[in-house]
Amino acid sequence: MAAAAVRAAEELAEREMAGRDASHDAAHALRVRDLALSLAAELGLSSSPDRLLIVEIAALLHDIEVELEQGQREEIVAIIKGMGFKNEVSKKSVVEPTLEFAIVQDADRLDAIGAIGNMNKCSVFESFPKTPAGIARCFTYGGSKKNTLHDPKILPRDNLSKEKYMSKDEKQTSINHFHEKLFKLKDMMKTEAGKRRAEKRHKFMEDFVAEFYEEWSGRA
Repeated sequence: MAAAAVRAAEELAEREMAGRDASHDAAHALRVRDLALSLAAELGLSSSPDRLLIVEIAALLHDIEVELEQGQREEIVAIIKGMGFKNEVSKKSVVEPTLEFAIVQDADRLDAIGAIGNMNKCSVFESFPKTPAGIARCFTYGGSKKNTLHDPKILPRDNLSKEKYMSKDEKQTSINHFHEKLFKLKDMMKTEAGKRRAEKRHKFMEDFVAEFYEEWSGRA
């Protein structure tokens, strides 16, 4: 039954996320699932199949707004509802954090700063042949929203409220997204396993953004 439930969740993710930009497509959901299961194993949940099932299905469906049935699915719905960065910056606790919740949220945030992929069409990426998924997703998402890549006159916004973060009224840039969100994720990890992995990924992003500014200014 567990295998059937997982396959159904995979199919739902693939169907509902088809056509989305690459920052929130089915491949993202599958990466978050794999990361979540890896974190769960590191945190000692391998001997708890029921808890692993909650982690796996919640990770697969975390970006999908769907109504699910009773039972274990209630916890999955609670995890999904509390996942977002915008909920945490608003200081509102949407759900009481469980270990399963923390694992899935950490996995989603690690994928925002995680390392896979290539983006060699732009010179700044050539210095980083293994460009992090978070970097790739940042520019993919910015492109889908028609955001400017970078404008030195548009400064990153400080102390963002949920409303400011969600606002479409202010002009935004892709590079500012690092300062407004991505650089903050390392310190928002909930599990020790997530914190350990975030350190390396955070450093890669810092190096990337430093290189970006060097190339943008003509110094590199």
